[in-house]
Amino acid sequence: MAYVTSEELLSTLVPVAVYWIYSGMYVIFESRFEKYKLHSKKEEEEKNLVSRTTVVKAVLIHQAVQSAVNLFVYAATRNTETEASPTKPLTLLVLAKQLIIAMMVIDTWAFFVHWSLHQNKFLYRHLHVPHHRLIVSYSFGAQYMHPIEGVFDTVGGTIAILLSGMSPLTSMFFISFTIIKLVDDHCGMKLPGNPFYLFSNNAAYHDIHHQLYGAKYNFSVYFVIWDKIIGTYMPYSLEKNPDGRLEVRRGDQEQKHD
Repeated sequence: MAYVTSEELLSTLVPVAVYWIYSGMYVIFESRFEKYKLHSKKEEEEKNLVSRTTVVKAVLIHQAVQSAVNLFVYAATRNTETEASPTKPLTLLVLAKQLIIAMMVIDTWAFFVHWSLHQNKFLYRHLHVPHHRLIVSYSFGAQYMHPIEGVFDTVGGTIAILLSGMSPLTSMFFISFTIIKLVDDHCGMKLPGNPFYLFSNNAAYHDIHHQLYGAKYNFSVYFVIWDKIIGTYMPYSLEKNPDGRLEVRRGDQEQKHD
């Protein structure tokens, strides 16, 4: 029996490649399309508390741990029969069911882990604060986090894949999409035609969370359901400032001076 199958290897490495390719595209865009950025380069340099080089190193460590966990889980569950096993070909109905389950699991897991890290001062100070050193977020800072928080993040994806019954190949596409969504939420831009802006949960929505006034709002990954249920939903609007650049404005006027 092989230690790692080709599908398992692809499902582990492809999302990592997607992360750097997609975030790299935004690095190119942000240097050429300043008017679509939610914050200026000057704001990034003044507000962020960590260098881009440090962020890259931390993300690579996170991805190494994530890959090791994924390969271990695949090896441990390889003989488990799923809805998409060779004897049960994958149908569109099964695929839709798997995607819905996986998205709901990740959205719920990520929301309550993230929310808890903000609620508990000890956890926030020792685990989550590194991610918030990026007040002005950018694409490849999406997975910049404390290694232990990174384990929580990885566990959420693993549980989603196991509960949905995805095969390694299906999970490769699903996790790659999740990575694209995560990078897009942290890209700090609104490019024309970006399909993620069809949803309430997008880069502007998450930008609120990274600001000092918004750290207790907008925790969601895919949807805004849990934010609205728990009471952490912060509406927003996108407006042009005097320099002609986009700016995110919080939508709750009564809490404007928190």
